[in-house]
Amino acid sequence: MAKSEEPPKTSWYTDESDPSFAKQVQKLYQLQVYSRWLLVGFLWLTIAPICAWDLRSEITLWRQYFTWVAVRYGLYYHPLATLGLSFCLGMLLAVLIWQSRNILFGLSQQEKQRLEQQLFQIRQQGASHPLWKWVCS
Repeated sequence: MAKSEEPPKTSWYTDESDPSFAKQVQKLYQLQVYSRWLLVGFLWLTIAPICAWDLRSEITLWRQYFTWVAVRYGLYYHPLATLGLSFCLGMLLAVLIWQSRNILFGLSQQEKQRLEQQLFQIRQQGASHPLWKWVCS
């Protein structure tokens, strides 16, 4: 087995009958990580500027006389902007906590099985699956 064909050392899949399986599961996990960060970036590039535009008069006031009460009332009287910014911040924190947990403690057994089952489905469907070329090629 060539060095490039060996499964990664951090792989949790121990079956030696299919060495490419562990690499493909790792690719699928990396694809999930990248897609989550792309979603967060997309939210901050689309929703956050719209919400900031709605808060532009309040932001001007905050720059002149910043108090937490002004921030509270500014957000209170602009509920859609508050909801949008809260959603962006919530998604950012959720992805940060999810990835930090996976880095520090590793993937849970349930998450590993879910990734493996998803890979089985991708392999079973073949080249017609949208993730086939990124995971199995």
